[in-house]
Amino acid sequence: MSDFLMPSLGSDMEAGTLVEWLVKPGDRVKRGDVIAVVETQKGAIEIEIFESGLVEQILVGIGEKVPVGTPLARLAVSGATVPLQSAETEAAISPAPATLPPASPAVPPRAVPETPAPRDGEGLRASPAARRLAREHGIALAGIEGSGPEGAIVRADIERLLGASAAPAASVEKKRSSGLDLDAMRIAIGAAMARSKRQIPHYYLAHQVDLTTAEQWLARANATLAPDRRLLIGVLAIKAVALAARRHPAFNGFYRDGRFEPATAVHAGTAIAIRGGGLAAPAIHDADRLSPDELMARMRDLVQRTRSGHIRSSELADATLTVSSLGERGVEVLYGVIYPPQVAIVGIGRMVVRPWVIDGAIVPRSIVTLTLAADHRVSDGHAGALFLAEIGKLLQEPEKL
Repeated sequence: MSDFLMPSLGSDMEAGTLVEWLVKPGDRVKRGDVIAVVETQKGAIEIEIFESGLVEQILVGIGEKVPVGTPLARLAVSGATVPLQSAETEAAISPAPATLPPASPAVPPRAVPETPAPRDGEGLRASPAARRLAREHGIALAGIEGSGPEGAIVRADIERLLGASAAPAASVEKKRSSGLDLDAMRIAIGAAMARSKRQIPHYYLAHQVDLTTAEQWLARANATLAPDRRLLIGVLAIKAVALAARRHPAFNGFYRDGRFEPATAVHAGTAIAIRGGGLAAPAIHDADRLSPDELMARMRDLVQRTRSGHIRSSELADATLTVSSLGERGVEVLYGVIYPPQVAIVGIGRMVVRPWVIDGAIVPRSIVTLTLAADHRVSDGHAGALFLAEIGKLLQEPEKL
């Protein structure tokens, strides 16, 4: 038996609101399945499960806000068949108390009578929240294109349909974009960054890199690609950072409980600006093992889902270092703030043409400034310089990326 807990989706998250269940008691789930949607300051996050088994009991109802660490559901992981209980029986069961951070008050979970029926009589997949909202507004599910797992219709699909027929109030639009509460997000970002600057002894380095060869290689590669598949220089930078992080593990991992924990994989957090304000840095998993084409496809998908409020929990929770770029905004040098519990962030500025000395001659070259903010508890300037130099070397050999 195992409890599925409200996950921590970053150092700036203390609690989340359960807005949708995509499973019901008796459903079998496997590792990686999206089983719920939780709303945080970063928007509606699709929550994945990390164990396989049978859903025995739902412990938190739709609309409840609970702290990180609260049990959301109970899972039988042995594979044995567990008899289902009625809603009345479930309500009488007292779930095990959650283990919560000291500063977070415990919120007792409770069973809820409504659970998902994944298919209706016509074979449509839809979550219970989507069905309920559709019933309330007299909307037929047939013909609606679902955006949930395996094409399931979720609450957000019905809300988008309703939103198309009624314009929201202007005052609300000023605060919300794509379902995100931007004011709340800004407060959360500020709190995380203030904590970072208080607790992490940052040091900063900068390194200029000649990207002329990479720029020429990129032009040749894009000449044979359709417009929607063309590569950006930022993708090469992410790949170079990921490869360098694999070779310099002191910049890839987490500082927790007074010690550094090197990560076993390289999950590159990619800073994405959200229209209207706000910022998120979901991870591209195993970025060091992806080809530039695969990275570009992942980045496009991640940007689209982040800005529409459809990030997955694993993408927010397990970035091992962050890459941030403001080059497209005209900024030549960017110094980042480390996102705890990570220990490094790499900044990428705008590529500019500068006079450069090559074999004793002054020639125009495309130059970018890379920066590193790193945790002095884990590394020092010498190690940081080697890390930045490795990134620069990789960017000057794009054919090897």
